Formats: sequence, C-alpha cells, structure tokens
Amino acid sequence: MIRKITFLIAFVFVGLLLYAQEPADSLQYWKFNGTTALNFTQVSLTNWAAGGENSYALNGLINLSLNYSKDKNDWLNTLNLGYGLQKQGEQDVRKTDDQIDFLSKYGRKVSKSFFISAMLNFKTQFTEGLKYDADTSYVISKFMAPAYLQGALGMEYKPSEVFYAVLSPVAGKLTLVMDDTLSAKGAFGVEAGEKTRLELGGAASIGFKKDIMKNVNFNTTLGLFSNYLENAQNVDVDWKVFINMKINDVLSANLNTHLIYDDDIAYIDDKGVAGGARVQFKEVFGVGLTYKF
Repeated sequence: MIRKITFLIAFVFVGLLLYAQEPADSLQYWKFNGTTALNFTQVSLTNWAAGGENSYALNGLINLSLNYSKDKNDWLNTLNLGYGLQKQGEQDVRKTDDQIDFLSKYGRKVSKSFFISAMLNFKTQFTEGLKYDADTSYVISKFMAPAYLQGALGMEYKPSEVFYAVLSPVAGKLTLVMDDTLSAKGAFGVEAGEKTRLELGGAASIGFKKDIMKNVNFNTTLGLFSNYLENAQNVDVDWKVFINMKINDVLSANLNTHLIYDDDIAYIDDKGVAGGARVQFKEVFGVGLTYKF
C-alpha cells in the first residue's frame, strides 16, 4: 500500500515537471510561489525570584504552490510542511508541530466561473507523536500512521484567483495506519488488526487567499467530508488558517491555526483511556525569519 501511495504522489510530481518543461513562451501560464518561515523563542532565567524554567522553541514551515491556468484548464498544486520542537526545564525535547499536506486540484471550465473539478489530497506527518503522562510517555502516531488519502469529483465555483468552493457528491477517503502496534489497537478508526479504512461519501472544500491589508496575507482552507455508508450526519471538519504579517523584507510574525473534527478519531485522556471524538485545535504563533518567493 505504501508503494502505491508513493507511486501516486511521484506520478503527480512527474506530471508537474513535464508540464513545467513546456517551451519558454508557455511558462506565462504557470505561477510558482511560496513562503518559508523559521521562528525561535528562548527563555533563560538565573536566580529569578519569581520562578519559572529555562526553555526554547523552534518552529519552521514551508508553504509552496504551483498553479497552471490556460484556456479552459486550471490546475492548482500546494505542498504545506511544518515542524516544531520545544524544550522546557528538565523535560526531554518535545514535538509541537508536524505536518505534511499535499493537494492537487484540476478544473475544466464549463462557464465563466464554474469548473468540473477533480481533487487529490494526501496528509501525514514526519515523526512519531507521543502522549506524555507524569513519568512516562507512549507513541500515539507515526509517519504513515495515520495517513489520509482523499479523492473527489464534483463542481467548482471560482469567481477569482483568491477564492474557490468545490462541491463533490462523489468522494473517497482512505485512512492508513501502517504501524503494527497502532493498527492492533484500532487507532484512527481502522478495525483492530487492520491497516486501512475506506470511506465513500461526499465532500466540500473552500479556499481563500488574499492580502487583506498592507503586509498582511490571510490564507484559509476548509475541508468537509461525510461518509455515506456510516453516520452520514457526522461531518469531518479540517479547517486551517495561516496569517503572515510582514515586518520588513526578512522579519515577520505569523499565526497558524488548525481545527479538526473526525468522528473516527477517539480522544485519549491523561490516563490513556479512549473516549469519544472531540474537536482538536492547534495554534502556533511566532516571530522570526520569513522569505517569500
């Protein structure tokens, strides 16, 4: 299964390279841009009467996009990578952010603002994630455990370059848990002992990206998915917001939030006991070096 996923992603990237090798006069139809940011914070205390602990945190992100638009064809590709680490006091270094998110969306224009659309989205993480108790920790996630591959067919409304909305009555979502220990526990909605879970349903996605004021760029995506075969009323939600505030050519402040609700992901409390699904929320704010191209 991993080979199939790797082949599929490689196939998409090869397709991008082949398109990018068009004659020079056709490069006008391509747009490539991206943002990289590296944020670092540190607290150092010596004989500090008010108390506290030494700490440092490092967080990096890369957001890339490659878009092709010509005649009736519109092809959007994005790759978002993020990773963060933190050390506080005598604690070991802990992970604060970890994401790999690739999206490829193709549209064929049928009218001024409407397209027939096909979308492919792949998500996973780089390294293992740990759940920390008072004196111990245990693994709750790894690379490809989980991983999500979602495909959808539908209609897209795109009135401008800054906004799109896609409604897909035909969609599939494949959850992969390629770790024996986690799959044996039935993590992330797979049956205990199984490594994959296939859901068939409908999906919707919305994207908006624009400079909302001078030196402030707002970028948000919202993804919704409903499984027709089981609990169709429980809609999975994946909502990301990225705000980049430019200070000068190299310094900026950025705010990154991620809200998830997945009915198949059980909440694990501090005692390691699994409960029902809950809203997951992550927020990362930093000031540091940023380069846009």
